[in-house]
Amino acid sequence: MASPTSSMAGAPSGLTRREEAKERRRLELIEATVRSIAKRGFSDTTLADVADIAGLSRGIVNFYFKSKDALFAETLRFLADEYRQAWRKSLAKAGEDPARRLRAMLMVNFEPRIFSRKKIAVWYAFWGEAKSRPAYLAVCEEKDREYREALDACVAAVVDAGKYTLDAMAISRTFDAVTDGFWLDRLTDPHCPPVEEFAAATDLMLSTYFPRHFPRSGA
Repeated sequence: MASPTSSMAGAPSGLTRREEAKERRRLELIEATVRSIAKRGFSDTTLADVADIAGLSRGIVNFYFKSKDALFAETLRFLADEYRQAWRKSLAKAGEDPARRLRAMLMVNFEPRIFSRKKIAVWYAFWGEAKSRPAYLAVCEEKDREYREALDACVAAVVDAGKYTLDAMAISRTFDAVTDGFWLDRLTDPHCPPVEEFAAATDLMLSTYFPRHFPRSGA
């Protein structure tokens, strides 16, 4: 199994050695849960499956998570935090330029740890369960709301900077919907194009709406 820190966020800093060991074990179990849900589906994943994938005893899994519901809820929170941290970090690196910030918000959806078929499969599994599980729905709604609010602000900033006569909210929702479509393609299409093509399509959308900020290559 790949190290949890290679595909998922590592342990928080400032922990004691014992706390770091516990956090690593927790991440191993979350990674195993992601792998199991992606392979078997939501309802067919058991604590025993997670233990086997992680290479741990079932007693250790029960020590960290008293039930499958507790493990699944923690896995969902982890994925939401991972996504939140990814776009916030991208925004911080982009600086204050409106165009750079908008592109960073969109391109974060194609980062390897975000745009993996495994992770997307798990997201869709949780979205499917959210309608009947208020706790899952709350986490999903918060994750989506925070991203959309930040994306709305980035689109509005470019519209204002370029004095474009465009509906910023409509464009923001279009970008969000197209990204969701790219995620679905990644999940369901066995001949899905490489990530570079999704990024290129996103750049084309940006240049179509905001040609002064995103001139087409060779134009």
